[in-house]
Amino acid sequence: MNDQEHVNSMKRAKELKSKINDYLNARDNIQTGLERIEENSQTKSKIITTLKATDKDWSNWKWQIKNRFSNVEQLQKILNTCPQLEDIKKVERVYRWAVSPYYLSLSAVDNVNCPIRKQFIPSILELQDELGLSDPVDEKNTSPTKAVVRRYPDRLIIKVTNQCASFCRHCQRKRTIGKQDLHTSSGNIEKAVDYIKKNPEIRDVLITGGDALLLSDKKLDWLLTELDNINHVEIKRIGTRVPVTLPMRITEKLCGILGNHPPLYINTQFNHPLEVTPEAATACNKLIQAGVVLSNQSVLLKEINDNPHIIKKLNQELLKIRVRPYYLFHAMPVKGTRHFSTKLSVGLEIMEKLRGYTSGLAIPSYIVNVNGGLGKVPIQPQYLFFNEHNEITLRTWENKLVAFIEKS
Repeated sequence: MNDQEHVNSMKRAKELKSKINDYLNARDNIQTGLERIEENSQTKSKIITTLKATDKDWSNWKWQIKNRFSNVEQLQKILNTCPQLEDIKKVERVYRWAVSPYYLSLSAVDNVNCPIRKQFIPSILELQDELGLSDPVDEKNTSPTKAVVRRYPDRLIIKVTNQCASFCRHCQRKRTIGKQDLHTSSGNIEKAVDYIKKNPEIRDVLITGGDALLLSDKKLDWLLTELDNINHVEIKRIGTRVPVTLPMRITEKLCGILGNHPPLYINTQFNHPLEVTPEAATACNKLIQAGVVLSNQSVLLKEINDNPHIIKKLNQELLKIRVRPYYLFHAMPVKGTRHFSTKLSVGLEIMEKLRGYTSGLAIPSYIVNVNGGLGKVPIQPQYLFFNEHNEITLRTWENKLVAFIEKS
């Protein structure tokens, strides 16, 4: 390298560094769960004392499910500031809510705007939604047999339960939560398996709910074995949020079962860096050691993660625990959830601030799940242009236009 090349290189390096200063300034103000260990531990102790439990109880996922917080008075004992108590009582008459003790322990007890709290505490805005639809993606009319949703030629969903460790206020299946936990009957799951057997074009099956990993070990093993025995099923996927809301569910026994059914992919849902905790990292590591491939599907949520710096920090934290960012979902227009919706321009701005500003591994696809059961539509900034001579012009991440010559 000659002197001029060195000068040019140093100038370019300085220019690149300046482009990330806004993130570097914001980064230290975006806490992760790995940085809130002391605060979370204090809240955990408060919960354990309130429930008259032990650390052994805390580590038992069945205890966590049995002791979910689901009434206002109980919640008030943990949170110091909870001004929407009467609103919660109004909402719970229409929409069920519950939160695992673990996920509650991640919330800020003094901050009503805590991004964790907003995901599980009911808001009066849920009752003021006049635009949302009960079933915007038309699952009822894309269900060829009980428990199955099919929107694509070669893959489908089996819904195995309505149960979750914590009921997200932005849930796309808010209509199915009901008043009690219900697993799909064995008969209806058997019908779903039979449908797959009779349709050899189905090569990819997603097991979801609710939360698929809240099935018993025995039931999961049986279903995965049934799918393994169908020659044309190439891969299985599981949709779950337990690494986020109930990481103690990822037991050695469960991992042993999952490890017996490759290839197996798990899609989870981390929405904010505060959810990336030591417990979540341990759960993900156990799954990886079992041979499971992990990816993440975040939901873009107003006043929770609708910020380029938060999404970037989240995705970089996920890569550190070996979870690949896969989708960033635009919030669906589900009735009772519209207060979480952003404009598409917000999602596009986030994508603009990811491409080129972080590694490609940290960039998910921005997805709109369109109404009517017509499937997912990827949305991304425009990088391809044509001029009047039909010559291609590309836009770089820095908004520089460059000519691209195609082979004729």
